[in-house]
Amino acid sequence: MTDHTPPGIIAPHIPADAWRRAEATGQPVVIVVHDTPTTGTWRRCLIPFAIAGAVVAGGWGLVAALCVLLDFAAHTATVIAGAAGPIGIGGITLKLARTKG
Repeated sequence: MTDHTPPGIIAPHIPADAWRRAEATGQPVVIVVHDTPTTGTWRRCLIPFAIAGAVVAGGWGLVAALCVLLDFAAHTATVIAGAAGPIGIGGITLKLARTKG
């Protein structure tokens, strides 16, 4: 069970019989305060690393997709240039792709 008390309150409740017994006998009342959080500290560290790992994996995926698209565009341009043949403008002829020969 989680205790949601505002900061600064050490013990929200001391049982009445323990308080009366301590008052009657003069015994001290011992209040135990847990300094460490009860939730796992691994969880607090793991979530940022998981988010960072997902960002890195997504970045590498984006780079790989961009490389594939650029490779496909280069091959497409090469095929189109090879099929078009030489292009001439006003007596200057430009051959866009070399033949394999």
